Amino acid sequence: MSVSQPFNALAANASDHDAERRNMVMLTVAVAGAATVATAIPLVSSFAPSQRALAAGAAVEADITDLAPGAIKTFEWRGKPVWIYRRTEETIADLPTLNDRLVDPQSEVKSQQPVYAQNVTRSIKPEYLVAVGICTHLGCSPGAVPKGTSNPSVGADWKGGFFCPCHGSTFDSAGRVFKNKPAPTNLEIPPHKYLSDGRVLIGEDNTA
Repeated sequence: MSVSQPFNALAANASDHDAERRNMVMLTVAVAGAATVATAIPLVSSFAPSQRALAAGAAVEADITDLAPGAIKTFEWRGKPVWIYRRTEETIADLPTLNDRLVDPQSEVKSQQPVYAQNVTRSIKPEYLVAVGICTHLGCSPGAVPKGTSNPSVGADWKGGFFCPCHGSTFDSAGRVFKNKPAPTNLEIPPHKYLSDGRVLIGEDNTA
């Protein structure tokens, strides 16, 4: 049996029903939106590097195709400056003549370089030095000082290398520290490998 209602009452009921339907639609959209966001966050996060990876420091690819003999390029790895120095033939020939003036000429302190850099040139390829440009004394950044300089801090027979202005430590062109200087060890050689003749990957090598 039908029940007759006044027009206003019907209109009010219809309005209430519409409002209820609108609320349900809005609630459904909100829930769907929340689900979409919840799904998207893990997806986006999967593309971002993890905190552990950020702390460890990703490898850096260095282009040295235009690096001329005698020149240096600096790259950043793990927040540190890394030098890639292209040595001349004369510079390479000078390295063995300095051995008796150095603290660790054969790079025997294993913590300062990978095994493939435990040699006179401290490198994979004698032509290139890849080294962290931070003094092993108190963390200052040395500067390159060429052979034949007039800088009295490095001596008249200086063969070229690096001088730390903070406390006077000197390093040769292989990053080996001279005796009687504040720095206790040679400059650090980071893990690295050659991707090609003109590209170096700093932070990874083939030892793993």
